Amino acid sequence: MMSSLILHSALCISILFVAGCQKETGDTGSAVELKLEELTRQNEQLAEQVGQSRTENKELKEQLHVLSGLPEDVRGENLYSLERMKIGRLSGFFDKDKDGKREKMIVYVTPVDKQGDGIKATGAVNVQLWDLNKADGEALLGEWDVEPDELKKSWFKTLVAVNYRLVFDVPEGVENFDEQLTARITFTDYLSGKVFKAQRVIKPR
Repeated sequence: MMSSLILHSALCISILFVAGCQKETGDTGSAVELKLEELTRQNEQLAEQVGQSRTENKELKEQLHVLSGLPEDVRGENLYSLERMKIGRLSGFFDKDKDGKREKMIVYVTPVDKQGDGIKATGAVNVQLWDLNKADGEALLGEWDVEPDELKKSWFKTLVAVNYRLVFDVPEGVENFDEQLTARITFTDYLSGKVFKAQRVIKPR
C-alpha cells in the first residue's frame, strides 16, 4: 500500500511540474504530451515491479513458513545423510577407440549414506592421480576439478551400482600401466558443507 501511494504521488508531482511548465511557457506542443506519456509509462513499469516484488515476497514467506514447520530431523544436511565416498573397483585406464593405447581414465565415485546406499549427492569433486613410488615432486601425475553442473551429468546407474562416472584423458607421460597407481578424490558436499576424501589403488589390468 505504501509503495503504491509513493508511486502515485511521484507521478502526480511530475505531471503537475510538467503542467506548470506548460502554463508558464505557453508550450502546447507535442513535447509536453510525450513527456506525460513517458512519465505514465514509467509509473506503470514501477507499479509492475512492485507487484512482482510483492508476489516474490509472498512466495518466500510461504517457503519460510513451510521450512520452519519441518521437524529437526528432516532439515538441512539431514535431508540425506552422506557418510563417506567410495571409489569403485572398476576404475582404471581404458582403450576407448580400440587402437591398442589406453587414452582414457575412468573413475567411478559413489557417495554413500549412513545406511550404506549410494546417493546422488550434490557437490564438487577434485580428482588426483598419483604414483606413490616416485619422489614427492613427481608423484602427482594429474589433477582434475569437476563442478556440480558437470558432475550431475555423469550420474551412472547399473543393475548393481549407482555412481558418478568420471572420464578424463590420461595425463601426458603416463605410459606404463603395469605398475599400480593411486586415485584420490576430495568431495565437497554442497548441502552440508562437509568434505569427504577417498583413495583407491588402480591395479594393472
